[in-house]
Amino acid sequence: MSTPTETEIPLRQRVAENPQPALIWAAVGVVLLGVELGAILQVLGAIAGVIVNLLPGDPGAAAVSSLQESLKGIPTLVSRDFIPNQGYWDGSQWIGTFLGLSPAAAWAIRVTVVYAYAFAILGWLWNGYNRYRRFYRRVDWTPRDDVVNRFRGHTWGQFGLIITITFVVMAVFAPALGPTTMEENILQPYDYEVSYWDDESQSVQTVLVGEANLGSGSQGAGDENVAPMTYDDYGRFHPFGTATNGKDLFTQVVFGARISLTIATVAMGIAGIIGLSLAMLTAYYKGLADLAIVLASDSIQALPVIMVLILMLVIFQNTWVRELYDGAVLIILIFSLVYWPFIWRSIRGPAFQVSEQDWIDAAKSFGQTPGQVMRKHMAPYVFSYMLIYASLSLGGIIISVAGLSYLGLGITAPTPEWGRLIADGQQYVASPSWHISLLPGVLITLVVTGLNAFGDGIRDAIDPQADTGDEAAATGGGA
Repeated sequence: MSTPTETEIPLRQRVAENPQPALIWAAVGVVLLGVELGAILQVLGAIAGVIVNLLPGDPGAAAVSSLQESLKGIPTLVSRDFIPNQGYWDGSQWIGTFLGLSPAAAWAIRVTVVYAYAFAILGWLWNGYNRYRRFYRRVDWTPRDDVVNRFRGHTWGQFGLIITITFVVMAVFAPALGPTTMEENILQPYDYEVSYWDDESQSVQTVLVGEANLGSGSQGAGDENVAPMTYDDYGRFHPFGTATNGKDLFTQVVFGARISLTIATVAMGIAGIIGLSLAMLTAYYKGLADLAIVLASDSIQALPVIMVLILMLVIFQNTWVRELYDGAVLIILIFSLVYWPFIWRSIRGPAFQVSEQDWIDAAKSFGQTPGQVMRKHMAPYVFSYMLIYASLSLGGIIISVAGLSYLGLGITAPTPEWGRLIADGQQYVASPSWHISLLPGVLITLVVTGLNAFGDGIRDAIDPQADTGDEAAATGGGA
């Protein structure tokens, strides 16, 4: 019996023969994930709650709600409870804040810890990839190495990666980054109280958060403005100032980032699945299948995207699907319908190219079904091209969502959205309350620029010929 070569040894056996690098990496991962175990479990509980809410009759809703409340008691490092910033001045010191620091200092420490933890996780993942390459990979070189090396030398793409990571961390850790909570300051302000130091009575007073918001709105000059990096009259710190209704602007911005990221990624994911599936069908069967999808695709692409979005939103304005998560579900479905032709068109050329390769004929001759051929031998080849286009399209979806909300057709209140914040503060751009519109607008510009830069970096890393003007692969092979 022949002895298996190094390249034939399974990964499990290679790890068993040299376990130390994998064990060290796994131990670090246990520590990093363990300090956030409570948050991870809360996310899983939230996902379960979403699934239950979508089921008819809400079966098990009470049990899921009870589970979610119990999970909140598990301490985590990156959390509001571990590093609290909401407190009050009692005349001599801050009460209820982290180490008795000012709310601004406590909030800054928590933000720093959040981003340090996020980059520690990314560093751990990168270290794991390098350990795999060094100790466990079967071969010394793969084409993926060249992709990684090209991206590491792509300055513009690295800038986009940093902006993208910052945006994603803002969305994922929105509850911890905000100086206040979504429920307390935005959704249910009259269900919570805030304590503050009253200069007139020289004592600590209590007021409902909703009433405090009414007295903290930014609506122009004088006393009707709470600027960025300042406190309101109730001792609450506002990194981005307040909105016109007195609600904390930074809290709305970070949760708006979560909404924008969710809509963009889910919509592009659905559109990508549709586009990839249809590209496989057209490349495999050709003929009438390709003609039918070409006609359907061209019909959708011939329509102005923004007009289609507005028309669909108006048609479904008073339907039940419009009410799901304040319109987010409907917007995702519309973007998926609008964007799949662009993705399909971009990967149609590469799909046709791979369908003519000899290994496809060999797979057919071995009796593999059409589904197996498309899934195992065609889809992996064109997936990278789809990834290029999808990464370049995320910024366009974020801008479109903001534009629809600006027009009053996108995400409805009370769910925060960047476009609606810009609309609310538009009339105050030339006043001391400029921050209401300008800060969300700057963030939209920065995020979209970063996503496009990241997409350019991915394109140039995967397809080096893109730099020389060969756009055939990225645009669907000239189809």
